[in-house]
Amino acid sequence: MLSPHAAGTVRDTLPAVGEAIGEISARFYDTMFAEHPELLRELFNRGNQADGSQRSALAGSIAAFASILVQRPEERPDALLARIAHKHVSVGVTTEQYEVVHKYLFAAIADVLGEAATPEVVRAWDEVYWLMANALIAIETRLRRDTTTGWLQATVVERRSETADAVSLTLRPQIPLTFKPGQYISVAVVLPDGARQIRQYSLSSAPERDEWRITVKRVHGGEAPDGEVSNWLHANVRPGDVLTVSAPAGDVTMPGGDTPLLLASAGIGATPILSMVEHLAASGSTRPVTVIHADRSPADHAHREELVRLVDGLPSARLHRWYEDLGHCTCSPAPNSGYVDLSGVELHDGLTAYLCGPLPYMRSVRSQLLERGVAASAVHYEVFGPDLWLGQD
Repeated sequence: MLSPHAAGTVRDTLPAVGEAIGEISARFYDTMFAEHPELLRELFNRGNQADGSQRSALAGSIAAFASILVQRPEERPDALLARIAHKHVSVGVTTEQYEVVHKYLFAAIADVLGEAATPEVVRAWDEVYWLMANALIAIETRLRRDTTTGWLQATVVERRSETADAVSLTLRPQIPLTFKPGQYISVAVVLPDGARQIRQYSLSSAPERDEWRITVKRVHGGEAPDGEVSNWLHANVRPGDVLTVSAPAGDVTMPGGDTPLLLASAGIGATPILSMVEHLAASGSTRPVTVIHADRSPADHAHREELVRLVDGLPSARLHRWYEDLGHCTCSPAPNSGYVDLSGVELHDGLTAYLCGPLPYMRSVRSQLLERGVAASAVHYEVFGPDLWLGQD
């Protein structure tokens, strides 16, 4: 909890800091990477830095946390913190790095705000930073204690092409670890220029299997650079190769029980949803399940036939699909053309929803669910890459 004096200062300066925080985060990253280039080469995602998404995510998380502290002090920002902590643990963020971030972040605040960064203002925002940092450190320490620490070696036992741009890799980790449907692992690779880059990939199989499976979509950047790690994995990894991976992490996981579920995905966002559906099938679940998927075309839909088979095996599940380009699809059940429209989809009372896909898709589905009377607290989402939804809800 913020001290009363600091709370007043943060409340008064939140609009000004919020307006400048994009510039602050840009200055922070540029300075930190200039003096610590190893962080960009070995910890941070170079692609997300290049397109600015990581900088926007930092700004959103700090602004969201400060806003909760001063505008909704009775609310615990558990969901926000848990999401960040799981990402930090999966890539190996250390407690000492919070000191490094503090040094460069507050130097950037002083540079950007100038005379407005009075000692009083700096002290107040210093409280915000360390409240957030210490809460994250505590969660991350607990997560590391509850799971294995460090990196693991995992042998690739199968490689399978799912679409023209998606390949699934079945892995056998050196230490058998279970996971929850919806979780992900980090994969660390050394690229040709010597940089060690880390990416997260959802586990696309159920925990009942003996191995892990990830599905990697090759990222074509267009105006931005191509995905470094996804393209490297596509070009280089074959059965028998050994990858460096993290223990499973992630807080967007399916709860047990018999409450109705709505599982909505788009594109490669199908992977954590597929894990949930396969787990339901493997456990013989009879709970009502509505599965929604959107994609560019049937040919672009990774694990399309597998998803249909799994849903068909669930007694109380229904599958609804939308494709922007149906082509000459003879898929069964018949998919819809265009974008997701839930107006004709039956929604069970008391359902819990899980969304994964591009942000515009998740915002659209969430809005449709809220309009249909689904409680906001019942809608959960997973974002691949920096969470640009933080602070915008």
